[in-house]
Amino acid sequence: MADPQTLKTDARRHHDPSVRGFASDNYAGAHPEVLAALALANGGHQVAYGEDQYTEHLQRVMHSHFGPTAEAFPVFNGTGANVTALQALTDRWGAVVCAETAHINVDEGGAPERMGGLKLLTVATPDGKLTPELIDRQAWGWEDEHRAMPQVVSITQNTELGTVYTVEEIRAVVEHAHGLGMKVHLDGARIANAAASLDVPMRTFTNAVGVDVLTFGGTKNGMLFGEAVVVLNPDAVSHMKHLRKMSMQLASKMRFVSVQLEALLAKDLWLRNARHSNEMAQRLAAGVRTVDGVEILYAVEANAVFARLPQDVTRRLQERFRFYFWDEAAGDVRWMCSFDTTEDDVDTFVQALKEEMAR
Repeated sequence: MADPQTLKTDARRHHDPSVRGFASDNYAGAHPEVLAALALANGGHQVAYGEDQYTEHLQRVMHSHFGPTAEAFPVFNGTGANVTALQALTDRWGAVVCAETAHINVDEGGAPERMGGLKLLTVATPDGKLTPELIDRQAWGWEDEHRAMPQVVSITQNTELGTVYTVEEIRAVVEHAHGLGMKVHLDGARIANAAASLDVPMRTFTNAVGVDVLTFGGTKNGMLFGEAVVVLNPDAVSHMKHLRKMSMQLASKMRFVSVQLEALLAKDLWLRNARHSNEMAQRLAAGVRTVDGVEILYAVEANAVFARLPQDVTRRLQERFRFYFWDEAAGDVRWMCSFDTTEDDVDTFVQALKEEMAR
């Protein structure tokens, strides 16, 4: 048993900050400008549960990006954001059409269905992107009481495979969904990376093309914690405030989520961070393409590189750098770049890959 006196020391660093990896952009720490914003918001008393001045100001910041009808609801995390948003868009008997690879289907532990009480209707896609034709594979049977009613189309921008919808592709999805009487949710966990890749404002592929609700991701782009549900079409949702509370996503000290979002969005930190991580992914992809025997699987359009290489090489490389198998049976892996990934990080990793491939 530890000596109680030993436990009374000041907090100390428990990791080596020089250790880097390519497992996830969630592995990165918080951006210094975000940490400075948190310190700025600290001290004194502010009204709890979102009635603070930072959350009020965040609304004006969101208007500058997503139009005057946008309303932001800060939450703790991405799964909570998606579950809350999808509940607000569906009836108890509703279903959501999404790609098979969608985060809501693969990585959220069944939360949309178990906690949100809705049905996911998945569609296989070649690149993680839905199209009107693919949506139609599941968008049917509205009057069939034996089938969950398709009410929402959910897309991810950029996708879980690192690909990016063009503005026209999202417009086509939205127009088709609305034509069927369905609403559109955009999972924007990496929305900043998509905007940086397309070199357009975020509004260009969200409210400007008719997306009803989006979940805005901040954690993967430099925030310490927190995301937001952003309602773009108020007529498309019901009782968001109550659903956020029921979904255990209402922060009492909300100012500390809101001020981080403000730090990202009030100026250009969101874009600087996203552009940098995208650029590092391009550098990584360029290096990987010089290595015989390694295949890049999808277009590198954001901050992810998917590749196929021998499994024994992957396991040896994982002893030197953290990253994940995407499909272990096929030998597919995913490498993610972050706002703090450096050129030296990338070049060191590529050199290690070359060494392991040569063994």
